[in-house]
Amino acid sequence: MTKDTAKHGGGGGGGAGGGDHAVRCVLADDHLVLRQALKQLLERRGLEIVADEADGQAAVDAVQRLSPDVAVLDVAMPVLNGVDAAREIARIAPSCPVILLSGLDDARFIREALKVGVRGFVQKSQGADDLVHAIEEVRSGRLYVSPGASQAIVDACATPAAGDGSHLTPRERQVLQLVGEGKSTKQIAEALHISVKTAEFHRGRLMKKLNVHDTANLVRYAIREGWIAP
Repeated sequence: MTKDTAKHGGGGGGGAGGGDHAVRCVLADDHLVLRQALKQLLERRGLEIVADEADGQAAVDAVQRLSPDVAVLDVAMPVLNGVDAAREIARIAPSCPVILLSGLDDARFIREALKVGVRGFVQKSQGADDLVHAIEEVRSGRLYVSPGASQAIVDACATPAAGDGSHLTPRERQVLQLVGEGKSTKQIAEALHISVKTAEFHRGRLMKKLNVHDTANLVRYAIREGWIAP
């Protein structure tokens, strides 16, 4: 990125959030066209996109590898959804704030996101300026919510949390999502960087907790509870 490009963004010579260098960002969305468009828009405003990924696990790996200043994640992604990816990022890189895109119509995800420390909520219907402003705010240690989305946050916090899968561990939710995506036990192990035996263990505990005895019912549960799209 050229010096002139970095100066084009808001907040001074460092792009969003100011400073002596462009803000380094990991971007993740499984829709290629949208991801490429967001990357171009953010780069025009002086941010440096150090990685753009198509799934939540790849985003987590990129954060661990590249130590960015901020991570912008879609909520609905394969392998790891945005909330579970945010949880992993909080564990491995607590100084990297996370902004979630969309998902503000689902109280369960909002509650979980707040619980794991997500700092920004941006609706995809908003313009790029809103996302840039969100990055500036979370980089300053503040919480940012898109205009018009504040009520969704309030409603989520006020809604009882029954049936939100909170009795499942983060790893069990990851396995549930992958089963729902049609992955075999071996593919789950590869996606989560664990052994096949460990994947089998988590899958068995998950089925026992949910009192289901076959993959079809496990997938139906994942769809009904909103962990995967039908």
